[in-house]
Amino acid sequence: MDGSFASSFVRHPTGCRDHPALVLNADFRPLSYFPLSLWPWQEAVKAAFLDRVMIVAEYDHVVHSPSLTMKLPSVVVLKDFVKPARYPAFTRFNLFLRDEFACQYCGTHGEMTFDHVMPRSRGGRTTWENVVAACARCNLRKANLTLRQAGMALHRPPRRPTAEQLQNAGRKFPPNYLHESWMDYLYWDAELDS
Repeated sequence: MDGSFASSFVRHPTGCRDHPALVLNADFRPLSYFPLSLWPWQEAVKAAFLDRVMIVAEYDHVVHSPSLTMKLPSVVVLKDFVKPARYPAFTRFNLFLRDEFACQYCGTHGEMTFDHVMPRSRGGRTTWENVVAACARCNLRKANLTLRQAGMALHRPPRRPTAEQLQNAGRKFPPNYLHESWMDYLYWDAELDS
């Protein structure tokens, strides 16, 4: 069957597709800032129906079932506290987030790779304390040399971050879209302007 023909019979409520719900932990903090903890509206409705979340803000958009009409949730709070991990997983994304998506040699932003400060060919390990974000130019320049041999220096020494440190780094990179109903929950612990 032709895809365009079939799609003309399938109803896609476009308004619903664009209504994600901000998910807060039981302490009213986002589960994560980067990426921002969002659920599709269907997950938020399901969690509310199963009494796993409390709805604290809603969109004006309404959805219907044969027996129920409800506004789509824009902010939900988990009823059970999810204890965050003390230390985040060592992943490429978390490494770039720790280094704020900047080359630790020259400070440029953009396409990043990672570099072993002590090269693997010289016994360096792939750990938080030995890997940094680097641009391709600096990574090629350093190659398998030590910092001294390459005549390069780090902007800051690599360390294993805590989950809180990564959360704070993630707050510096807000997503392109922030619904107005989310603002009171995203930066609630920021200092107030006097």
